[in-house]
Amino acid sequence: MELFRKINELKSVLDADRQNGLSIGLVPTMGALHRGHLSLVDRAAEENDRVVVSIFVNPTQFNDPNDLKNYPRNLDKDLMLLSTRSCDYIFSPNVEEMYPEPDTRKFDFGSLETVMEGKFRPGHFNGVAQVMSKLFAVVEPHKAYFGRKDFQQYSILKNMVNRMKLPVQLVPCDTVREADGLAMSSRNALLSKEHRMVAPRIYQILKEAQTEAGNLSPEDVRRHVIEKTNSVSLLRLEYFEIVDELTLQEVSSWKEEGVKVGCIAVFAGSVRLIDNIVFEK
Repeated sequence: MELFRKINELKSVLDADRQNGLSIGLVPTMGALHRGHLSLVDRAAEENDRVVVSIFVNPTQFNDPNDLKNYPRNLDKDLMLLSTRSCDYIFSPNVEEMYPEPDTRKFDFGSLETVMEGKFRPGHFNGVAQVMSKLFAVVEPHKAYFGRKDFQQYSILKNMVNRMKLPVQLVPCDTVREADGLAMSSRNALLSKEHRMVAPRIYQILKEAQTEAGNLSPEDVRRHVIEKTNSVSLLRLEYFEIVDELTLQEVSSWKEEGVKVGCIAVFAGSVRLIDNIVFEK
């Protein structure tokens, strides 16, 4: 396992690997690694000859300066965790290495970025697209691995890859959860003891909604989730939407074509958590 801080040094090694016919898998992260990240590394190792894990807290995707400041960082622990997996290269640059000049590029994802996360975190997905397009250019992976917890992000990046005709296959991987159902997230480490105790209710409410979807309309399910979440002290709902998997637009009937996904964002104290669930209808 080798750690790289400089783009040109990593590119040199990867160029040699490609010339030797080796396939490359990328797992992009912002560090504070957990079992969810490690499951992506394992999947990448199964499907590629070389695995690159990037660890970079990207400032351009934070619309809240305090969120950026407080985002958990522990590179030594991350390296220790990755040493237990089949990880070949770690790319952990500083901000100046990734952004020697301000990135003024503007990406237009249309209606995909104006709903849910895009609505409440303006500029977020533009920052995601900036950093991911840079990482794809540096690593030139054959495949890149993403957790389904960040469902909207995956949809946005898939759109970007198609528009830019990038030669990379995006691989969505199932959300990894704690024993009590809470979706694993680096932000979970910021939860107080009291908020950590109630946070699993988010997924429990989603599961209840999934079960009740057979008897209720999408709007009734939405109303039910909103009421249930807001009834939990210490939790504050930001949004819950039931959307089409491809367009990310709200659905009004289960009879509409396409897969329906329920997406939620909740504040547990000052910590913002997201999750989603697929409605099997």
